[in-house]
Amino acid sequence: MFAELSSASPMAALLGAAVGLVLGLTGAGGGIFAVPALVFGLGWGVPQAGPVALLAVGASAAVGSAHGLRAGLVRYRAAMLMAGVGVCVAPLGTWMAHRLPERWLVGLFAVAMLIVAARMYRASRGGGAGRAAGNGESGNCPPLPPCRLNPATGRLHWTRRVAGTLGTIGAVSGFASGLLGVGGGFVIVPALRRFTDITVHGVVATSLFVIALISAGTVANAWWNGMHPGAQGWMFVAGAIVGMLLGRALAPRLAASKLQQLFSMLMAAVALGMFAKAFGA
Repeated sequence: MFAELSSASPMAALLGAAVGLVLGLTGAGGGIFAVPALVFGLGWGVPQAGPVALLAVGASAAVGSAHGLRAGLVRYRAAMLMAGVGVCVAPLGTWMAHRLPERWLVGLFAVAMLIVAARMYRASRGGGAGRAAGNGESGNCPPLPPCRLNPATGRLHWTRRVAGTLGTIGAVSGFASGLLGVGGGFVIVPALRRFTDITVHGVVATSLFVIALISAGTVANAWWNGMHPGAQGWMFVAGAIVGMLLGRALAPRLAASKLQQLFSMLMAAVALGMFAKAFGA
């Protein structure tokens, strides 16, 4: 037992570091690697892996968002709204996760990974550059997003539509967190880039802050219901925090488009492996 634990703990730490590294570099996508890392790397089931993955993603996201808070990049009011709604909806996803067959959960996770991979690859090829470049000044540009910054204050101009849009993003993210054990960044980042004119750095920082808050609420609910990470789980969490610090340090020095292409291809490969696991049994 001791020998098995001592050999598995370094592997758990390395897997966590890889997840934290991706999350730190991209602000999204890293969390969706956490469950597959635990499933394939340590042989856990999806219901067992989900809460521990969220704990690792939430802790590393909290570390990563601290820099954004100090730099004033986090849209904290928007983040609090999305996180508040997400935490309320997350238990519904957790409830469903414990009632769906594991094959369904693995299949849903694989579908989510393929969607994220496709979006990330498309973004790396310049698919999202049109709105940022034009911003509605010519007739060929797409319409302005519903959630816009006030030029005079630099803050979001709050309306019912803005609150509803951000609340919906938080609800979808929270449900995904509870159901699949992901941080929700794969929902938050593309949604904020589509529906707001917040800068890319602001979107990443805000996403990390929301992920940290939603993960904390979801993990607290799982802990209340008897979830205990164990030695391997804590090593995975520690590795994720170290990986996040490394990722945030490396992010300004690496080409974002090449990283996104690499991560999207890796994500697609992992998704195919998840499909094989779900339907090959």
